[in-house]
Amino acid sequence: MTKADVTVMIRAKKREGKVSWAAIAEAAGLSEVFVTSACLGMNSLSPEAAGKVADFLGLPSEAAIVLSEYPTKDFSRTVPTDPCIYRWYEITGVFGEAFKELVQEKFGDGIMSAIDFDMEINKIVHEKGDRVQVVMSGKFLPYKSW
Repeated sequence: MTKADVTVMIRAKKREGKVSWAAIAEAAGLSEVFVTSACLGMNSLSPEAAGKVADFLGLPSEAAIVLSEYPTKDFSRTVPTDPCIYRWYEITGVFGEAFKELVQEKFGDGIMSAIDFDMEINKIVHEKGDRVQVVMSGKFLPYKSW
């Protein structure tokens, strides 16, 4: 059983049971974004959290083992074609340099961690149309000289 196999099973259970990612994350006791990413194969869950997800969804015990295995993060396309994902690519292209400049002006020469990192996605009701709010927080990692 692979991470891709487990993702297919999770999507099927979500569809059959009309289960939200938020409910799965609550069962795991972790953030919605992180658990969703792990269920899609891009992160790993602790054995305890993986067991909780598998139990909640009624998955076989082997699925919990796979959910706790380290992932191989594979980005198979240079430019994503899904419109929702493409917008992240576009945002990075348009605002990436500004992001880098502002982080380095405020913190120094370094990067924002994607390992020591949190992200939330919220729906904001707005009179001109609902808004997607993304809140990211990553530890600053300065470059070192040696």
